[in-house]
Amino acid sequence: MEDRKLLETIEDYLTGKMSAQEMATFEITRKNTPELDQMVVEHSLFLQQMDAYATRRNFTKLTESTFQHLLARGEWAMNSALPSKVKMIQLWNKYKKVTAIAASVGGFIALATSAFIMYFAPSLNGNKLLQLSKDIEVIKKNQQVQGHLLNEVKSKVPENATLLSGGSGFLIDPKGYIITNAHVIKGNGAIVINNLGQELHASIIYADKNIDLALLKIEDKDFSAPATIPFTIRKKMSDLGEEIFTLGYPRNDNTIVYGKGYLSAQTGFEGDSSTFQVQISANPGSSGAPLFNDKAELIGIISTREKLAVGVAFAIKSNKIIDLMHAVNDKEEANDVKLKISKEAHQETFNRKNQITNYKNYIFSVRSYN
Repeated sequence: MEDRKLLETIEDYLTGKMSAQEMATFEITRKNTPELDQMVVEHSLFLQQMDAYATRRNFTKLTESTFQHLLARGEWAMNSALPSKVKMIQLWNKYKKVTAIAASVGGFIALATSAFIMYFAPSLNGNKLLQLSKDIEVIKKNQQVQGHLLNEVKSKVPENATLLSGGSGFLIDPKGYIITNAHVIKGNGAIVINNLGQELHASIIYADKNIDLALLKIEDKDFSAPATIPFTIRKKMSDLGEEIFTLGYPRNDNTIVYGKGYLSAQTGFEGDSSTFQVQISANPGSSGAPLFNDKAELIGIISTREKLAVGVAFAIKSNKIIDLMHAVNDKEEANDVKLKISKEAHQETFNRKNQITNYKNYIFSVRSYN
């Protein structure tokens, strides 16, 4: 396909001009062609930057039109019989209040425009990634929507504690050890909530901000420890195009959410070798959500997404989770804390529905507080 025709096809896909059948065919081709997938991501960024440019152009035209309108009404004189200094004083006295307001508005618009450009222009903004933890405002709104449900069910969050952040996590050891992202843990205390809505006390055992991973341990008499973990951790490199799925808590009603996609690059943002790129929907609250393949293997943990690209997320590779477990075992050796990696995948022949039904019992919503 010629480059121009290919770009037209990609643009039709991004702008929703394709029929349902055409879109389905295109998505299959995109899934099986990493080069095409990358072109879609890049063209999506290009279109968004063009929209930003058009907005700036429209604002410039508006200011020029306003100036011409004032000039036509005589509110602004290009030439005058009065000396320029006297004319300026008269104009100032007449319009100083309006000018002050305009200056304030103009300053706000300038700042807003600058912020808009900084957000949409990657060359001007180094921070192009979005961490996928939930902030305190989202959690507060969630509490309000549920009619202060935490108080009604006697929440295990301490009465005077302040909720700071939230995300997802998953059980990695039957003794109650949970992996999540380090950026989810912004406080010094935590609770985890299972898919039945049951809150459980958890302590923060270890956090490594460099690899953005943290380990919690459920320490609650209400916790029923499972006999085994139904998935193992993949030690080898995952394959490009490999189908993956995730379970996490991106919604505000603490409902577990399933998502599916595929591995679209074996490195992460700007070639980061500790992460890989996945084509999957990920929203605030998805931080800490595990990624599985069809072989009952944990292949990574969702951490960030690109701000400007639709459906492009990044996941920390599973070998970093293994590194974290070894680091914790070495650190806690004196206390006989030994995390065990499940060596057998118990559901390799099970279908996706059965995997989800079982796995959701091992996925938790995480809340951090001070």
